Amino acid sequence: MSIYRRVLRYYRPFLGQTIFGLFLSLIGIGLNLLKPWPFKVIVDDFLRAGPPIRSDWRIWIPLLCLALVTIQLLWGIINWITNYLFVKIGLQALLKLRTDLYSYLQSLSLKYHDARRSSDSSFRVAYDSQSIQTIYNKGFTNIFGSTITLIGTFVIMLRLDRQLTLVSLAIVPLIVGAIYLFAHRIRRESTSIQEQESAVLAQAQEGLSSIRMVHAFGREEFEVRQFQQQARQSLQANLRLTLTNVNSALVISTLMVIGTAAMYYIGTLHVLAGTLTLGSLLVFSAYLLMLYQPLESLTYTTWAMEGATAGANRCFEVLDRQDDVVDSPRAIAISSAKGAIGFNSVSFGYAADRYVLRDVDLRIEPNQIVGLVGGTGTGKSTLLSLVPRFYDPTTGSIALDGRDIREITKRTLRAQIAIVLQDTLLFSTTVRENIAYGRPDATEEEIICCSTNQRQRSIRQPNRPSWTQSKN
Repeated sequence: MSIYRRVLRYYRPFLGQTIFGLFLSLIGIGLNLLKPWPFKVIVDDFLRAGPPIRSDWRIWIPLLCLALVTIQLLWGIINWITNYLFVKIGLQALLKLRTDLYSYLQSLSLKYHDARRSSDSSFRVAYDSQSIQTIYNKGFTNIFGSTITLIGTFVIMLRLDRQLTLVSLAIVPLIVGAIYLFAHRIRRESTSIQEQESAVLAQAQEGLSSIRMVHAFGREEFEVRQFQQQARQSLQANLRLTLTNVNSALVISTLMVIGTAAMYYIGTLHVLAGTLTLGSLLVFSAYLLMLYQPLESLTYTTWAMEGATAGANRCFEVLDRQDDVVDSPRAIAISSAKGAIGFNSVSFGYAADRYVLRDVDLRIEPNQIVGLVGGTGTGKSTLLSLVPRFYDPTTGSIALDGRDIREITKRTLRAQIAIVLQDTLLFSTTVRENIAYGRPDATEEEIICCSTNQRQRSIRQPNRPSWTQSKN
């Protein structure tokens, strides 16, 4: 599916608001096209040489100036409304994409997260997701407004002077060629920037989150050098994109100046020949700016869209990722468990060619306490992680009360298991909410009891299997 089609699906709920905004945009474009005409009337009817000035100029000139102010004011109000409306729609779609990304990342198995830095996922949620707003606010709405303005301006210019119009438009194929030439390069360099920025964030997060260890081993200078090296690569990527943008802007602006100069030359000849009035030439000059401005806007919009597409691709890469641990179509929900655990010829490896566990057979009866002892990396945590289905065994099966855990929904399976993790972790919330994180519906008495329990066991429901593990 096209990346733009996938983005537009997020805006489908806002179709009515978008149509209303586009209708207001049409009114605004019409008002914008009217702006040069009051001055044309002043020049042709009151400032032309030859005949005596009209006696009613004291009435008409103020009225024409007032008309110019009124047109500008109405255009400004409509432009304010449309800008606010489109930005609001873009932010609502951004909220939806960020929520989808974060929700899907939460649902993916640990195997996915083990292969990636958490900061890369954070970067995609916080920054790459903004591409969906860019594509809408700087892409779709800009393209619509610029295209309508181009058509309206072109029609009016044709009516004023056909030859001048054709001369002015002679540079358009060259501009389109320049856009095509630079677009692919900008997308490639924008992708590189986002990857480098993600790497900088990962380096900073890793160094700061391990600050105690860094200080303990006196590795501050090493960490700074590592960060500087990563940041320098980001700097180089940004410079490459900036150079491409500057080069493209120089080419586009030069082409537009050539078209403007040709129009002034031929327009002057037409005025001297009496086939075009001075007011019409001034209006034509204003419309030429209106013609080139949308062309320039479309140019930068195209490049912004290429950069935004790179970010959107990184977002949809996550959403297209298949979960490694999924509920079976036959999976059922359970409300309680006796706690009998069985490992049947279980083998598991984080990589296909490297097994951590091989042919493990184990039986644990309800309420039986089992301690797993071994050196670092022997698979104690891995064995524990297979029970709540953080991972699925490569071969073999695990049963709870005689039922294969793959035939139990992950949510209800994990609701029967209490785990005390090796790593100490506190969420940015109250102590009470941290204690009751596994059971938000726990009573105040249960929370107080848990907080004062010297064995630091997690809150459990009756008949839950008890799993404890010592820190190595």
